[in-house]
Amino acid sequence: MSDNFDVVVIGGGPGGYVCAIRAAQLGLKTAIVEKRGALGGTCLNVGCIPAKALLQSSHLYEMAAHEMENHGIKVTPKLDLDQMIDRKEAVVKQLTQGVEFLMKKNKIKYIVGEGKVAGADKVSVKLNDGGEEVLGTENIVIATGSDVATLPFLEIDEKLMMSSTGAMEMRKVPKKLAVIGGGVIGLELGSVWNRLGAEVTVIEFLDQILPGMDGEIRKTAQRTLKKQGINFNTGTKVTAAAKTKTSVTLTMEPAKGGDAEELKVDACLVAIGRRPYTDNLGLAEAGVEMDERGFIKVDHDLQTNVAGIFAVGDVIGGLMLAHKAEEEGVAVAEMLAGQSGHVNYDVIPGIVYTHPEIASVGQTEESLKAAGIEYTSGKFPFQANGRALANGDSEGFVKILADKKTDRVLGAHIIGPQGGDLIQEVVQAMEFGGSAEDIARTCHGHPGLPEAVKEAALAVGKRAIHS
Repeated sequence: MSDNFDVVVIGGGPGGYVCAIRAAQLGLKTAIVEKRGALGGTCLNVGCIPAKALLQSSHLYEMAAHEMENHGIKVTPKLDLDQMIDRKEAVVKQLTQGVEFLMKKNKIKYIVGEGKVAGADKVSVKLNDGGEEVLGTENIVIATGSDVATLPFLEIDEKLMMSSTGAMEMRKVPKKLAVIGGGVIGLELGSVWNRLGAEVTVIEFLDQILPGMDGEIRKTAQRTLKKQGINFNTGTKVTAAAKTKTSVTLTMEPAKGGDAEELKVDACLVAIGRRPYTDNLGLAEAGVEMDERGFIKVDHDLQTNVAGIFAVGDVIGGLMLAHKAEEEGVAVAEMLAGQSGHVNYDVIPGIVYTHPEIASVGQTEESLKAAGIEYTSGKFPFQANGRALANGDSEGFVKILADKKTDRVLGAHIIGPQGGDLIQEVVQAMEFGGSAEDIARTCHGHPGLPEAVKEAALAVGKRAIHS
């Protein structure tokens, strides 16, 4: 057995590596185990970061092809897809190498291999180079994240039937692309390939896209993306898939019952969700409890039923977001160091990086009505915002929901330019228990997109200035 550690983290994604860094900062002897061969997890390697790189590149291509002429700039763009994919991979490499540097900087032992819980105080590692190592430790943090969810008849080959990983590696634009799932991943990658020339059809089991988001935002997003050229089959389930060497034929039928129809495409992206990654972790043998869906059960302190074994991120369920995992990783590290770690799950933002961006935090109108909470809504359109109009990017709106009696902000929902950045002002206000009045009374620079947030807050009190 190697040297004993204060904490060993299994999984090098955002939850894991951030936990390891914070633990090391607090003086804990720390090791991290990751089998991928590159730190950063799904997010940095095959998820958030490469998707955003492609979204940015494809958005610039779309602007050059269809929007720059309005600004007096006439160009005829030529797509170099190989360069676009190469740039995405370069961004990924730079960031993952940056995380590895942070391990060295913080004197964290980084072990490349498959970690397994061998008891409450031991982690065995099957090294990628063929060897084995056993780490003694006071505490173990499981941060193994999630994997692609699929159905038995949707066998992923990453060529014709793809997960998000394969959909970000295509070196040829498909003529027709089906996207099964109208959630964040499906809409972001569907947008990428739609901009680059594919005929994209999104198939969603529910009646609307973006499950769980504010109803008005969902309707507006679907209408906007349809206007951009994406086709939608909502309230539809896929019941079969037949592959040839060059195409996929999907059999679909209404979710509530009805006649089946077929859709033949050149490629298919399966984006129906993600499942917790607990394969070969030795959790059952260690006595760690999981729920019926395979998520690890944890208490308020993110500790499992086995003392000394903790879990964070996608593997424990809830919002499957990198920043949520990071917050949990920091909280565990601080608790292990004797501090008071805390995660406020009520103010974790969710962002969809389509164009316009879609961002949400806190309660929706639907959830407030279901809970019987009286609220006031304030809404402001970007069409009335000077900076948005000057930029030629004025689609969408900001909506703020506040308690009718106290004016405390309960939620906010944005569809519009830089929505993912603008939502942070409301997140901050909510973290400190702020009111709509607090946001409305704060001076915002002019002309700026954040003024739309101020105006929405003013609208809560029916006193918006510019609408």
